[in-house]
Amino acid sequence: MPLEPHHFWQEVFPAGTHATGESYTGFYPAEFADGRQLALPLRVLPGDGTRAVSSLIVNQASFVVEDALAQGMEDLIGPYNVDAVIGVPTLGLPLANNVARRLGHARMVPLGTSRKFWYVDELSEPLSSITSPTHAKTIFIDPRMLPLVEGKRVCLIDDVISSGSSMVAVLRLLEKAGIEPVVIAAAMLQSNRWKDGLARYQDRIVAPLKSPLFEKTSEDRWKPIV
Repeated sequence: MPLEPHHFWQEVFPAGTHATGESYTGFYPAEFADGRQLALPLRVLPGDGTRAVSSLIVNQASFVVEDALAQGMEDLIGPYNVDAVIGVPTLGLPLANNVARRLGHARMVPLGTSRKFWYVDELSEPLSSITSPTHAKTIFIDPRMLPLVEGKRVCLIDDVISSGSSMVAVLRLLEKAGIEPVVIAAAMLQSNRWKDGLARYQDRIVAPLKSPLFEKTSEDRWKPIV
């Protein structure tokens, strides 16, 4: 039975629930390290309609799914012994909260795209993403939060890394503040397109889920390509 739109991101399925193969229709069953599956709807990318990605929208996910993602991220982050967590807006923030709690931290440090009057231009950076390519924003770090992350082993958390453009902007912002994360965690790595822009950080980027880029093969079938 096909999943309805409101059913996505609500359940973690046991290993082997959904078949994996050479092509997919409707959704892609991304797998956790233990084989459990999360069904991700396929979204056609802007352009000629021949490419698609599998989508994860964390603020529409059930708490069960959010917890599964956060647990998977905590398992991967643990060996880095981080003592501060920075969350990327917007959808990285609930995950950063969840992971920071699991790591035993009292709080996390959120970046923001809504400018407060005490923010400074020197600690800002233009930001865009694959899901909002025509709605560029500016990302900030609150100057008052710097003592929480300066000289610390920092983990940077976002929901999805896709093209890598938004993460590159975030890293430029942190560099302005003298911060270099020891690990970058996302709930999902969406294709491999991010590797070019984030080549310097490849060995410290972790995620419990990975999904490919898809190419259309028929009216309703999509083949993983990257």
